[in-house]
Amino acid sequence: MPIENERKFVLEDDGTLERALAARPGVTRSVLRQAYLDASGVRIRAIDSAGHTQHIFTYKRPVDDQVVEIETEITPVDFERLWKLRRETLQKARYSWCEGHYRWDVDFFKTDDGRTYFALAEVEMPEGDTVPPQPPAVLAPHVLLLAPRSDPRFTSKRLADRGHAERLLSDVRAKGEAA
Repeated sequence: MPIENERKFVLEDDGTLERALAARPGVTRSVLRQAYLDASGVRIRAIDSAGHTQHIFTYKRPVDDQVVEIETEITPVDFERLWKLRRETLQKARYSWCEGHYRWDVDFFKTDDGRTYFALAEVEMPEGDTVPPQPPAVLAPHVLLLAPRSDPRFTSKRLADRGHAERLLSDVRAKGEAA
């Protein structure tokens, strides 16, 4: 089974990071429109990248201190059918690249008018790794917090709630941690 093994870093978005990532060689940009359905651990995504759109159905569940994540491509018609059943929704710009045996994704959670309200880096590590690598130089000056492992406050589903995300970011900025 595919095991997700990631750590998350809360980032300070000062308006320069997204442009810096877009200018880096080897970094791909995609725009995600994502929704969570009424069943636990189920989401759908439309991922626009380089003029191509993929529609993905995901089932994600914790099992024995690990997270099993199963993804499969679905048709645009099925995506739109399921979109009608959505609960929480979000839009984000994602910048992705590989560095060594790690995959980095930096998500900029967006309002309907395109403004970033939260920025989060995720590093996908090989199964069994427990200590995350140091953030790459482009990210390091923007890191506010290494999120506690498996802390539900930092899931995209929770961050889809802009009020929650803004309160969480305010706490991190004020205290250097999530209260």
